[in-house]
Amino acid sequence: MTRTMKQSMTPIQRETFDAAALLGQHPPVWNHPTKLAVFDLVVSAHGGFAGTIDYARWDQEAPPPTLTQRSSCSIQKGIYEYAASDDEEAVHWHVNFADPHLFVAYGSALMAQDEIQAAEHPALGSLLEALVAAGLPTLTATREGRATPVTVAGVERHCSIDTLPRPERGRPRGLYGNLFASATAQQLKDAVAVLTPPTISNIVAMAAPYPSSGRYTAAQIASVVNTAYTAFAAAKQETSRLHGDSASTTVHSGHWGCGAFGGNRKLMTILQLLSADLANVDLCFWAFDEAGSRIASEALLHYQQLIAKSASVAVLLQELESEGYKWGRSDGN
Repeated sequence: MTRTMKQSMTPIQRETFDAAALLGQHPPVWNHPTKLAVFDLVVSAHGGFAGTIDYARWDQEAPPPTLTQRSSCSIQKGIYEYAASDDEEAVHWHVNFADPHLFVAYGSALMAQDEIQAAEHPALGSLLEALVAAGLPTLTATREGRATPVTVAGVERHCSIDTLPRPERGRPRGLYGNLFASATAQQLKDAVAVLTPPTISNIVAMAAPYPSSGRYTAAQIASVVNTAYTAFAAAKQETSRLHGDSASTTVHSGHWGCGAFGGNRKLMTILQLLSADLANVDLCFWAFDEAGSRIASEALLHYQQLIAKSASVAVLLQELESEGYKWGRSDGN
């Protein structure tokens, strides 16, 4: 591991890891047999890990006061797909719907978006173990609520885990969330597709605001934009550093903070659209199903109407607060 530390706003911490050494010195700790079974499937197929992993942690930055450019946004019905990473001119990043403690439940029985991503990219668990062993911070947000998102570039994706309901394959309710812990060995074998060879992913971990109730406050709305803008801008900066200034950045996200945390899907979509434009990154929004696609499309249309009236970020956020968006309920995962 090589290390450089900065006191500047971006980044506040940077680490570079050799993947093989990282997995060897700090193997992921699987605290549930189903997670270990997935890892065993990967190891039995590949045996080893390769490449260099670039980790950075970023301090919250205020977004620009006005919107000066528009980026592209595509809405996809379905769950995350990982774009090919061999194009140096079009670099893709995938949001990790993070807890304030980075990858905190990766080895547990839980299997929501964060944990699925960590299971498919086993080096993410080793990364956390290495940071903890070195006594380094592992927060994507401080106790005071200040965003400190994390970027992880160049991590191998060793498998794809299908958690959707598949009645015809003996998984009528799927394996998402709390259902994963009770999966049988046959169900796991059928649901886990080992990728040969592994693909390479870039991950940006950002923590959504903790659950609340009633109407969103101005402070909550601003916090979401501060977090997403910092994370997206960090991904763009890493793209330029690793691939050159001419490379474009596409961030893949979805209904971030709208599952276990019960966030408002329309509002959270609008705020990510704004943050992507402010950071000058393209956004690929994975809306999961027909209902999610409809909400995302409505959010995109409303966002376009809002920015047509004003390029001021403050005015736009005031308008959103006045519209009275309300928190939803946790999905229990």
